[in-house]
Amino acid sequence: MIMSVVCGKGRQHDFTIFKINRVFIHPSSLLLADSGYQGLQKHHKNTTLPIKKKKGIPLNTKAKIHNKVLSKQRIFIENVNRRCKIFRITKEVYRGKHKNYSLTWRLVAALVNLRYS
Repeated sequence: MIMSVVCGKGRQHDFTIFKINRVFIHPSSLLLADSGYQGLQKHHKNTTLPIKKKKGIPLNTKAKIHNKVLSKQRIFIENVNRRCKIFRITKEVYRGKHKNYSLTWRLVAALVNLRYS
């Protein structure tokens, strides 16, 4: 279920929008993030990120297992993203007024919640 939608102006990275908006997340809740959120541990202590490979050094089996388990848990989040992008207005370049952009995303999130709940 999509609980909140936060949008930024223009092209901004998701982590930048997360830092700017300071969305409240309960400290005991577990965050499962992808590798684009490196540094999230500074903002939320209970965060799980994939282990990145260093240049020229392959990952050991323990790190590979950790990444595999994390990706199996995150697949549900990626499926919700796919459900939102079925609507072409969220997938393609938005040509409407910017003040309506977050309204559009909230409407799509409500339709996805309605359909899959």
